[in-house]
Amino acid sequence: MQSLSYEKIDSPEVSQVIFHPRKESMLPPSAAACHAIPVDGSISIDSRFHLAKPEDPHILFFHGNGEIASDYDDIGPHYTRHGLSLLAVDYRGYGNSDGTPSASTMMHDARAIFQYVKRWLDSEKRTGPLFVMGRSLGSASALEVAYSFENEISGLILESAFAQTLPLLLALGVDIEELSISEKDGFKNVQKIEMITKPVFILHAQNDRLLPLVNAEILHSHCAARSKELSVVPGADHNTIISVAGDLYFTVLKQFANKILKVRSNKRPKK
Repeated sequence: MQSLSYEKIDSPEVSQVIFHPRKESMLPPSAAACHAIPVDGSISIDSRFHLAKPEDPHILFFHGNGEIASDYDDIGPHYTRHGLSLLAVDYRGYGNSDGTPSASTMMHDARAIFQYVKRWLDSEKRTGPLFVMGRSLGSASALEVAYSFENEISGLILESAFAQTLPLLLALGVDIEELSISEKDGFKNVQKIEMITKPVFILHAQNDRLLPLVNAEILHSHCAARSKELSVVPGADHNTIISVAGDLYFTVLKQFANKILKVRSNKRPKK
């Protein structure tokens, strides 16, 4: 696997518009398990695990920019009701997490978080398949995990994802010319998805103005997976996919996971 650099977008001018950390002020619901995931020395990342049955699919979820893991406390039970475990994780400085976020630490932490989750699932004998999912900014973390550990995941889910970094920075008001930032200096989402062959499901809002639908179309067209789907939610914008789609949102995620469960079941030797 090629080592990738993100130094150019670690600058304060970029970090201050990409990241909007928010601290946690709520106690976790009794149904969720909190984990402080060690990622680097004394730095740990906050998480909320909403758990279905051990044999059900698990979704490692990287949220959007202005969100924190606890924002999904009310959504987690919808996942578990549909037979999906939601493992929602934060970034540095978000929720109860330590440190300060940057592009480089975000990518480093995504890999460390995945390795922690894999060990934890094994130790708890949770045998269901593991998917990685990223929403909005979190699509960069999810793609980094899928790119780095493709053989250890069952599939990739992208919601409201961005394809190229420069259009995102321009939309956020970054002077890319003054900072001499080119696309090769960015998160490299297109480069990574060109290497991913595990099943991919891309979900995007029809009326997304922050990250227009063309982002999903680019990612879908560049994806190397033979099994890849693009689903567009009519009438939704960047932040209203769940509220517009309602229960159908969780149903389509479970349908995607069920396909992998069926494949896994068919591959098991018959007794």
